[in-house]
Amino acid sequence: MSDQGRMQLNVRVDKETSEKLDEIVEYYQQNTKIGRVYKGDVLTDIIHKSYEVMEKQKRIQNRKY
Repeated sequence: MSDQGRMQLNVRVDKETSEKLDEIVEYYQQNTKIGRVYKGDVLTDIIHKSYEVMEKQKRIQNRKY
């Protein structure tokens, strides 16, 4: 991924959350063929997918019957 337009976020998470992220990164690494997988890339993917789900739920809630 390009660094253009990217921001660095410094966040604190508990140890359990960090371990889960490590496990997710390892899973992505083993199950994708894109080369080296980084935590930032995994977090970006998770955020994009979560955002899509949120937008879909908002559209469903805003339907007029």
